[in-house]
Amino acid sequence: MSQTLSGSTPQPLNLAVTKSVHPWPPRRVLQVSLVLPAFLLFSITWYEAAGLAILILLFDLFLVRHARIVLEKSSTGSDELGLGVVLCPVSMLALTLIFRHSLAVVAAAWAMLAVGDSMAGAIGEVRGVSPLPFNPQKTWEGFGAFVIFGWVAAFLLMLWVSAAQPNLKTFLVCMFGALVGAIVESLPIRLNDNVTVPLIGGGFVFCAHLMGRVSLGYNLPYLGARIGWALIVNLIFALAALGLRQITLSGAMAGFLLGVAVYMGYGYKSFLILFSFFVLGAMATRLGYARKLERGIAERRKGARSWQEAVANISPAAFFSVLVITTPYQKAFLMAMVAALAEAAGDTVASEIGKWLSARAYLITNLQPVRAGEDGGVSLPGTAAGFGASALVVILAWRLGMFQGWSILMTLAAAWAGNVTDSFLGAALERRGLVTNGFVNFLGSGFAGALALAWGLHH
Repeated sequence: MSQTLSGSTPQPLNLAVTKSVHPWPPRRVLQVSLVLPAFLLFSITWYEAAGLAILILLFDLFLVRHARIVLEKSSTGSDELGLGVVLCPVSMLALTLIFRHSLAVVAAAWAMLAVGDSMAGAIGEVRGVSPLPFNPQKTWEGFGAFVIFGWVAAFLLMLWVSAAQPNLKTFLVCMFGALVGAIVESLPIRLNDNVTVPLIGGGFVFCAHLMGRVSLGYNLPYLGARIGWALIVNLIFALAALGLRQITLSGAMAGFLLGVAVYMGYGYKSFLILFSFFVLGAMATRLGYARKLERGIAERRKGARSWQEAVANISPAAFFSVLVITTPYQKAFLMAMVAALAEAAGDTVASEIGKWLSARAYLITNLQPVRAGEDGGVSLPGTAAGFGASALVVILAWRLGMFQGWSILMTLAAAWAGNVTDSFLGAALERRGLVTNGFVNFLGSGFAGALALAWGLHH
């Protein structure tokens, strides 16, 4: 049976119940119809698009209060899914404000959410017979429906809004964007996917659409030798970490692949940033391990990290690192990569040092005292150590010549903001069982990288 990132086991999908449910209840019809207003993005400004999202939100709220359409019970008996119709325009408003100068990106994310997510639910409920290995509540049929319909809808709508001719780049960006959206939609978390799918999918499409053949061609002379060193160095590193029992076999495999991606971005310099994260995290985990074990808050497997931890903490940095060599915005994506790893280092060190030196922590949302190690809990020793760890990673990047000047402070600020966001999400969502610890770590690291990227792109 598959395990979630938090260690709990999802209950298998009841296919008999699923197939008896009507695939197009009013709430799903309303959701898929939301793709129609997206065609207006072709001829309106970003603030008019924001106003359109607000109007849709008010309309949906009217239905919730008077028609009660969106609060129909789902096949699981929960009203929670009905909120998605209200959250759709909220997500679209957020996307419009974030990508106000790239409404084609907003259109692609809008299409993936309205069409891809709706078709995944409809086909998964009626035709779904093959549960996903990492989430038995979802099926391969629904997953495939999201990718295919989300891909086609995003591609067509993106071309419509941008008034561009069909091209391979947009075709591939929308395909992989739909794949990312399908993965996010299928994760075993309770947080409404009408929030996670458009924000993560939209962010991916925005970044991937910055790729260009010219940038890749410029870097090709360096990549031949770099790929060889990336494979050798990361293989040695993975085997050494596995031999020292700092990672599990799955962690070594995932770390190797992600490490190769990080190395490709800026050679040995970007790998040293990854290595500093690993060393700081391993040292913090080992410090006071006996005391943490006695308190029952020590990491499992004596701190050895598995593939879940590797993916949650490193995948945002690996993504940004690939974009270093495939876009004309090298400095901006270097800042994003460093900020993501600095946040991951700070979060790990803050948690481990806090559990070692503090018996008590305080929830970041209301300062309520909790036991050290609780989700969303912060302590003075842990916070100070975490900030110090992030600072060390950023200083190392500066000394390696990755950036200078104000970029140093902004990268550190982005990493710190990611740490704070991680704690808020832990207190507000993880404690309620809406998300897993791994997903919170991913969001914290990704958010830090996104902030650094936003500053880098505009300076």
